[in-house]
Amino acid sequence: MSNRLANEDSPYLQQHKDNPVDWWPWCEEAFVQAEAQNKAIFISIGYSSCHWCHVMEEKVFENKECADILNESFISIKVDREERPDIDKYYQEVYMLLNRRAGGWPTSIFCTPQNKPFFAATYIPPESNSGSIEGMGFKEITQLIARKVKEGDPKLFENANEIEGFLGQKEHPKEATVLKEEFYKNFLLQAKNNYDAQNGGFSDKPKFPRASTLDALLVVARLYNDADAKTMLTNTLKNMIKGGMYDLVDGGFCRYSVDEKWLVPHFEKMLYDNALLCGVYTKAYLLYEDKTYLHIAKETADFWYNFMSEDGLFYSASDADSEGGEGSYFVYTYDEVYTLLVQNGYENAKEMCETMHVTHHGNFEGKNIIRFEEEIPAWFSDVKPLLQKIRQKRDYPFTDKKVQTSWSGMMINALFLLGTVDSKYKEKAIKSLDKLLETLFIDEKLYHTTLIHKKPKVEAFLEDYAFLSQALLSAFKYTQNEMYLIHAQRFVNKALEEFYDKGLWNFSSGEFAVKAEITDTTYTSSVSIMIDVLQTLGTLLEDEKYTHFAFKTMEYNSYELGRKPIYYPSMLIQALRYVKGDRVIKTSEQNIYNYAYKLAKIKYPFTLLKRSETDDFMICGEKSCFANTQDVDKINQLVEQSF
Repeated sequence: MSNRLANEDSPYLQQHKDNPVDWWPWCEEAFVQAEAQNKAIFISIGYSSCHWCHVMEEKVFENKECADILNESFISIKVDREERPDIDKYYQEVYMLLNRRAGGWPTSIFCTPQNKPFFAATYIPPESNSGSIEGMGFKEITQLIARKVKEGDPKLFENANEIEGFLGQKEHPKEATVLKEEFYKNFLLQAKNNYDAQNGGFSDKPKFPRASTLDALLVVARLYNDADAKTMLTNTLKNMIKGGMYDLVDGGFCRYSVDEKWLVPHFEKMLYDNALLCGVYTKAYLLYEDKTYLHIAKETADFWYNFMSEDGLFYSASDADSEGGEGSYFVYTYDEVYTLLVQNGYENAKEMCETMHVTHHGNFEGKNIIRFEEEIPAWFSDVKPLLQKIRQKRDYPFTDKKVQTSWSGMMINALFLLGTVDSKYKEKAIKSLDKLLETLFIDEKLYHTTLIHKKPKVEAFLEDYAFLSQALLSAFKYTQNEMYLIHAQRFVNKALEEFYDKGLWNFSSGEFAVKAEITDTTYTSSVSIMIDVLQTLGTLLEDEKYTHFAFKTMEYNSYELGRKPIYYPSMLIQALRYVKGDRVIKTSEQNIYNYAYKLAKIKYPFTLLKRSETDDFMICGEKSCFANTQDVDKINQLVEQSF
């Protein structure tokens, strides 16, 4: 018999509806019951494409003995971190406070019956491994906690009160410092210290793509022609797409690589990674004219449309697991690839297998991830559809069909830029943006997430306002449709009213008013995106109040930004923009359409477009115009001369 989660929309909660655990969704009634029955609270946070969340479900939540302990002595609450990122961020702070290190998923939180947290962990195996608290298994931990809560253990309740007191404290920066162009030099130095010269990327293993760091290197390369920035950027971009981390068969990026070579990925694919990397590869193509970058950007966008969209709306993620095994959809045996090639008339099948790194012993658990160490040979374009046919006979990994405003905004933003190279992506971006607004902006209220054809319930967070506003401003840039500009201004005004306080931004308001992150972690900080849209509005509307809010936010964080810019690459970009200033190209709407590609290739990264009545191209700053020309090819030079 299904538990209460059967009534929830979230695909992640639906995955747990048949667990023997008597799960509650996050709701007031659950906490009322916990206090009334004097039961400890167990809060489990995860998401649908999380491999270790599935492992914990299989080993713990499907385990009758574990479920019996929870059902007898706990009120157990399941939370989808993608549906309720405010709850997740709050409990990640709890985990950090209790363990002095960053957490992850699944997140396992234990609270008193009054909902005061006192213990936090990630994955907990069912059985104990040793006598230490870290080695305790789920059965032993839950039995111990249940006993202590029932006995009213004073130490446990004192600790919970103390932790709650710490969580209520606001941290303020030590001091402000002047925003300086030189911050980028410190960023480059720190990037070099982390850089893997052989394989690209900015760690050993596991390796994450770090799109924001790549974006900042792009900006530094464009502004200063810095050779080191170019090398770190291009080497990383080329290594990431050799195969594994990047899926050479269907397209699209997996979340991260478990090895240093980008070979063996964690096979889930997230919308945010693919959106941000689609943008990075498009920008790299516009700067360096390497067609490989353009191919990857297009293939990534096409993958999301072909596999992960419906009616112009984007799904949020696909799983790592299928047919019971991690990566089983994506990998091949030597025999099936060799036989496939021979059956299709390839006489050099053995050599082709070697080139694709397909061997008898395999490169992933005895099977093979398709990979090319050198340039991809021309014949692969004919072999790829054959490899796709093998996959089509397999079960596709579970797809989380939630539509999220923030992540969708990221992809739409990337599509508008890609649309300057190929106009079909601009048309797709317009359709997706209009559909997103229709679906998640209802009765003057913006929402965070919904399932297609379902009514949204969770109201928007800062990240939704930020990334949607950025997409709207991109839409205005490339269409000059003022409705997009009006929408962006409206959402920014609402965000300022709801989340801003003297340089500090909250991620959410209401029940969980958690502080917004300024570091670029899993994806770009919503605070940095707000700075971006505030500066854009300030320039386009010639309204200094927006620029002022952007400046106050950067000033509030300036001390840390100057010392450790590697943690804040997106805010570094915005600081450089503030110091150097925007350039606005004013010309006719027809010129903006006709010369979209050439205007996108302008080397100065902080360039906006604005319709005017003239066919000339006027190069302007925030308060004056410097030059004008009828020759679009002279704009780069004139922009350079304006400094």
